[in-house]
Amino acid sequence: MDALDFMSTLSRMLAGMSNNNELISLLDAADALPRAIALRARSYELLRLEPGASAVDVGCGAGRAVAELTERRIKAVGVDVSQEMITVARNRWPGADFRIGDAYSLPLADGEVAAYRADKVFHELADASRALHETRRVLAPGGRVVLIGQDWDTFVIDSDDPGLTRTIVHARADLTANPRAARRYRNLLLEAGFGDIELEAHVGIFTDGAMLAMITGIAEAVLVAGAITRDQRDSWTEEQAERAHQGRLFLALPLFVATATSRG
Repeated sequence: MDALDFMSTLSRMLAGMSNNNELISLLDAADALPRAIALRARSYELLRLEPGASAVDVGCGAGRAVAELTERRIKAVGVDVSQEMITVARNRWPGADFRIGDAYSLPLADGEVAAYRADKVFHELADASRALHETRRVLAPGGRVVLIGQDWDTFVIDSDDPGLTRTIVHARADLTANPRAARRYRNLLLEAGFGDIELEAHVGIFTDGAMLAMITGIAEAVLVAGAITRDQRDSWTEEQAERAHQGRLFLALPLFVATATSRG
């Protein structure tokens, strides 16, 4: 996983990123990277679909996964809560099926699809169990689910002040609706009645100074939330800037992939 791929997983981390055009451009750049392409391809393999089967991509964004599944002769439906994202997706892939909806109330009939995919979505859902109840509703018996997401509470950042770093990481996680959803994928799926649950872990390691803006964005968000002082923000970001200048920056991000089968 390289820098822009990592940025796609943290697209909402930057406190000031409210411009959807900027976000879409960032996601486009990330989606085009070889490792991002490989991870998407892996998720399609894990769905175990034959040509002609149906699938829903929840949180589809600008629709690339739906387009790629369609190229594999899958009847894919993309669902996103954002009208702007759906508009972009429809303009880019006019032959594909995109619908407005959210993870708690999908615009699908009972048992309509054979597979469900959600990439970096569940950390934004306050009630993951409710979302998985909806997943079971739309899946046909024996249908497959693939969940992909990062654990916001276990970012690893090297620093001369590990105590302050822990405070910053944990405080930033607390600003996310469900920051530890990915580590709970297995238990959430078990509780929801899914079977054949399997897990994969992917870890991105970054030493590139290009990550400095992302790291300082974490500290800025935590400062705005009142979890650290301005002096703490300044000292911590100055140290990280010096590390970047010296080629000593270190950040690691765990990303988890969970698969399961609906028992009907």
